[in-house]
Amino acid sequence: MAYHGRFFEVYDVFSDTVLSGNPVAIVHESDGLTDQQMQSIAREFNLSETVFVNPPKDEKHVANLRIFKPDGEMSFAGHPTVGAAISLARKNIKNNCRNDSLIILEEKVGIIRAVVDLSEKVAFAEFDLPKLPEQLPMDTPKEIFAAAFGLESKEIGFENHVPSLWTAGVPFFFVPLRNLKTVASASPDPVYIMENFDKLNVKTPSFYLYSRETQLFQSAFHVRMFRPDGSEDAATGSAASAFCGVVQHFDHPLDGKKDIWLEQGMEMNRVSKIRLEWYVENGKLISARIGGKAVKYAEGHIFP
Repeated sequence: MAYHGRFFEVYDVFSDTVLSGNPVAIVHESDGLTDQQMQSIAREFNLSETVFVNPPKDEKHVANLRIFKPDGEMSFAGHPTVGAAISLARKNIKNNCRNDSLIILEEKVGIIRAVVDLSEKVAFAEFDLPKLPEQLPMDTPKEIFAAAFGLESKEIGFENHVPSLWTAGVPFFFVPLRNLKTVASASPDPVYIMENFDKLNVKTPSFYLYSRETQLFQSAFHVRMFRPDGSEDAATGSAASAFCGVVQHFDHPLDGKKDIWLEQGMEMNRVSKIRLEWYVENGKLISARIGGKAVKYAEGHIFP
């Protein structure tokens, strides 16, 4: 019997049009692949992340996901989760009249509960954060952040927002910048970053630059994400997941449900829109979710 290969799809996530947002490759029926093979395939796709769909360990769940960057595996990532949830929902209800679906996924960070809405032309998915944002200790002065991005120290921070270190599964430096112009002019210096941030007791986190000034009316913040090597990401769900903790910490919103949109990728000509929703009780963040749209850009087969 001929071997037809493993089916894969490429979705542009956090976007309602192709060639925008953040692309992710989704490799189905990945059981049997070794860790080394998955890493090699992710390196071959050379996207920010590639998702490998495996049978779930718990039969009540839809799938077990492994997420790889070209240079290593991740315990959690936002846009691969959104893309995979939409892909699996389409597969699961292909012969069903329903337009929504609960997709329970297994990732290394924990169990992910995602709700997918297929009622519109472009699908939308959102999922509960498996890990709430946590602030990590950090005493790096703003002058170091300014020098790392070719800025002046007075351009770092706005209102009561100052640089901070947070994680919701993946740690990020969150760096508030004065305005849109400052965000656009930020230019990372990888050599300086490696020399000055590798002294931390963790692998140098990526940098999430944000401003309250935005390009789109519906957005609450304009953001950019840079890796320590200076490369930029078009949409970063794992950072956005932790960002609701940043907003809660500095803005102190009242109890109840909060929801905002983040814009990212403008400087890369890959406009991305990420929805954050969280609940506050007695001044504390008690639950949160992240969501966005995704469109399929390509499909095919690989023959590992």
